[in-house]
Amino acid sequence: MATVTQWIEGARPRTLPNAIAPVVVGTGAAAYVGEVSWWKAALALVVALALIIGVNFANDYSDGIRGTDDDRVGPLRLVGSGLASPGAVKAAAFTCFGIAAVAGIAVAVTTAWWLLAVGAICILGAWYYTGGSRPYGYAGFGEVAVFVFFGLVAVLGTQFVVAGEVDVAGLMCAIAIGCFSSAVLVANNLRDIPTDTESGKVTLAVRLGDQRTRTLFVILIFVPFLITMWAGAFTDWWALFGLLALPLAVVALRPITAGAQGRALIPALAVTGMAMLVWAVATGVALGLS
Repeated sequence: MATVTQWIEGARPRTLPNAIAPVVVGTGAAAYVGEVSWWKAALALVVALALIIGVNFANDYSDGIRGTDDDRVGPLRLVGSGLASPGAVKAAAFTCFGIAAVAGIAVAVTTAWWLLAVGAICILGAWYYTGGSRPYGYAGFGEVAVFVFFGLVAVLGTQFVVAGEVDVAGLMCAIAIGCFSSAVLVANNLRDIPTDTESGKVTLAVRLGDQRTRTLFVILIFVPFLITMWAGAFTDWWALFGLLALPLAVVALRPITAGAQGRALIPALAVTGMAMLVWAVATGVALGLS
């Protein structure tokens, strides 16, 4: 049986910035337009964290039973390694989805009932990324889903829940976080091109090929900083604090542009996540102060 440490590793804690960053910057964008409801911001964070851990366990389960993880290069997978049964990992995924649903219902009943539909779509999107008979993650749509759910929905949803409205600043932050989150997945799928090709998992990286996937990563990692400079020039100079994350982005780019393969690409994932979190904190605080 898997140990507690292995279960934690299976939850993939390095992906947590993808959940924390949109809530942080979304709360900052909310402070920019109005009064902040901190308890709603806390519930939004619970929803985001529960969803990303749930989708990580769901991917572990679905990829494991398909045999996609039989020759794994990246972080530990519980089902693929045989450390945990498929049923146990599936139960862990749905437990996380349940926590997200409860927190989401609490937000919806105090904000807007239509948020229940948004939450349901998010949970379905989390499951069918690699689950079901025709998972969209196996058809090259994973990056699009990440951009929508962890970028647009997470940031603008947080801003709306916390402040009761959304604005252009929130939209720009949502696009930036969506690009960061997609870049993390692009780096992950770049690393897995050989094994995904062999197992029949047709990710966007498999479709684009090695070189064009690296080009896509470079574009995605620079878009948030272009948004930062635009916001600093035309919205408020405080937004330029987002440039504090630029050194981390440069570090993340090095293995990608140097042609690194396999395990040598793993640091790019972690550093991209940290760059996203630093950008979100710096930008969120800047928006709140301005």
